[in-house]
Amino acid sequence: MTNRRPKTGNRKTVLLLSATVVGMIGLSFASVPLYTMFCQATGYYGTTQRAEALPGKVSDKLVTVRFDSQTSPDLAWEFRPLQRAVQVHPGEERTIAYRAVNRSNKAMTGTATYNVTPLKVGIYFDKLQCFCFTEQHLEPGQSADLTVSFFVDPDIVTDPDTKDVDTITLSYTMFRKAGTETVRSSALAAPTPPLN
Repeated sequence: MTNRRPKTGNRKTVLLLSATVVGMIGLSFASVPLYTMFCQATGYYGTTQRAEALPGKVSDKLVTVRFDSQTSPDLAWEFRPLQRAVQVHPGEERTIAYRAVNRSNKAMTGTATYNVTPLKVGIYFDKLQCFCFTEQHLEPGQSADLTVSFFVDPDIVTDPDTKDVDTITLSYTMFRKAGTETVRSSALAAPTPPLN
């Protein structure tokens, strides 16, 4: 005589493990957007903020904002700031430009990532408008001046962790968007003069 046990315990275990696996897969897909939202909300790792309007007050303190740029090796563009640094009063709007030049014989689309250093000031660096919010498309030999309008939040002056900060570096890295290049059928246009 065989002693048969009910298999409901095994079924529950299999269902629980299956639900766990499905949940982990779902979290893996959601982790990047969730991490991005966390960084944008907290300024973590130098992530800047996006603002709709100026704060309405301006501090007397002067902060130097420096600009840095890098280009991914697979993007045949020159990309650099037209100004190396500006001085701003926290709360004051400033607009600067980066120049991008497509040095290849293909039309390419680029997209920029960004952060600020020191990392602790990310929550106080606000962009009103930025070329990094959209993709940038350049034909062969074409150049474009890409602008960013920003302000430093005046609360940076009263935060004990950041009130000593007098220099902020805004860095961009331009990457190629895969699958967007097209070879131009005619000869390359007259080259754009090198950036000085």
